[in-house]
Amino acid sequence: MSSHALVMNRSADRAEARKSTRGPSGPKGGGALGGEPRVSLLPAEVNDFQKAKAIRRRLVVGIVFLILIVLAGVGGAYYLSTTAAAQLANAKSNQAALLAQEIEFSDLRQAKEGIALIEAGQYVGAATEIDWKAYLESLQSTLPDGVLIQSVTIDSATPFADYAQSSVPLEGSRVATLVFTAYSPGLPSIPTWLDGIGTLTGFADAVPGSVTVQTDGSYLVNITMHINSDAFALRFPGEDQK
Repeated sequence: MSSHALVMNRSADRAEARKSTRGPSGPKGGGALGGEPRVSLLPAEVNDFQKAKAIRRRLVVGIVFLILIVLAGVGGAYYLSTTAAAQLANAKSNQAALLAQEIEFSDLRQAKEGIALIEAGQYVGAATEIDWKAYLESLQSTLPDGVLIQSVTIDSATPFADYAQSSVPLEGSRVATLVFTAYSPGLPSIPTWLDGIGTLTGFADAVPGSVTVQTDGSYLVNITMHINSDAFALRFPGEDQK
């Protein structure tokens, strides 16, 4: 073979090699025009190792983040526990101080309780009290001149028992009955007497009784009078009346 034929054969081989290298990456193969061809010669195990390494890195980051959250929760719980313990200690200290004050002023508290008990006893004991001296003086003032009260009988309610009421219809309630005998030098005018008695505080009703003529021409008149709760003195009013 001549040297010229050898040169031609080598040129053809190079052209063929260039065609085979372009192959599918040329313009018809859809590859990038003028791009540098790259081929990964690493085995598939190496790529899998890289992917697993990336996953492990993400897991480590997640675990660290989770640990931080747990530590924050523990810190918050410790703070709340410390705050609650401080509040409890403060409450116990205040309780101890209050107990000490209570012991210090126990005598004063007992005195106040004793006063309250006395006031309650006064109220109960005087709940049905009527100032009979003042009431009889008022009764005497309603009678005509010369008429004098000679004897009095009183039946009144007590703090421990209700007063017996009348069984007669239309008669008002009463808390006491006052029966008195009055001396009159002349013929008594009973209706006038009853009109005057009716102006008394606590007057419920009055019933004239017997009229007796004395040897000297004077008269003794017996009258039964009922009194209602308006006549109570109320010297020690209860809390609801203050």
